Amino acid sequence: MKVTGLIFVTLLLAPALTAFGQNPTAPPAPEPTQGEPKRYALGPDSLPQEGVPVGKIEGPFLFRSQVFKNTVRKYWIYVPAQYRPDQPACVLVFQDGQRALNPRGVLRVPTVMDNLIHKKEMPVTVGIFITPGQRGDEYPEQIGLDNPNNRSIEYDSLGDRYARFLVEEMLPEVGKTYNLTRDPNRRAIGGASSGAICAFTVAWERPDAFRKVISLIGSYTNIRSGHIYPDLIRDYRRKPIRIFLQDGIHDNRNPIDPDRDWYLQNREMEAALKAKRYDMAVVFGEGGHSDDHGGAILPDILRWLWRDVPR
Repeated sequence: MKVTGLIFVTLLLAPALTAFGQNPTAPPAPEPTQGEPKRYALGPDSLPQEGVPVGKIEGPFLFRSQVFKNTVRKYWIYVPAQYRPDQPACVLVFQDGQRALNPRGVLRVPTVMDNLIHKKEMPVTVGIFITPGQRGDEYPEQIGLDNPNNRSIEYDSLGDRYARFLVEEMLPEVGKTYNLTRDPNRRAIGGASSGAICAFTVAWERPDAFRKVISLIGSYTNIRSGHIYPDLIRDYRRKPIRIFLQDGIHDNRNPIDPDRDWYLQNREMEAALKAKRYDMAVVFGEGGHSDDHGGAILPDILRWLWRDVPR
């Protein structure tokens, strides 16, 4: 995997574990005052390329959930040009969908999918891009790319509620129109910040439904008890989850309260996942709480995540 500008890179597969002590912890975190956050540029796989078929994006559609009662959200469906109704497509769900598919943003997930599917570097995959819920009956247009007001409740909370929303409501809704795989090894879920811990929680709670996770600048912190995940991971039998974990040394540092230090908590997640021999890759860079590093390496993340799935 070609990734540049990193201060720390670990690629770890389950059969090739580096030895840790009985109670592994993350290495001491560098002081938060070192340097300034680095900015990362997008590569060619995140930009439209001549000759690459462009998938269609349908939506936005409004959806009123029964799992999260009295909320409304928007969602979009990305359908690759190579989709065929008689072949179940892989699935990628992305939180904060309004930002993940923004063509002027730094993630540009549909464009990356166009390029990688065309090159057969990931399988034919339907993307589902979902905003958090907005409390009430209406989704205000002025929200734009900002966060609806039920985001933290849905994304930062532990438990199976958001997983139930996806499995019981959203996947069946999209499945009315498109042939989606039921194989959890062919379903991925991703997000950034609180969207990342949400993605991990879905796979943690429902590995029977999702087994691939993209975690960018994940909020594994004490917002709604997310800081306990490293202990939970160590205490439970390893689950069949593959996870790509990305963060930056300048991500919301907090020398007073380690449980509210984003970088430190991502290092704790790394140590716990390693200790339990999870199938994982970890990249720490020099960025802050920004999507741009994750966007810059997203093509490599998707290649790694789907590496053993037939094209």
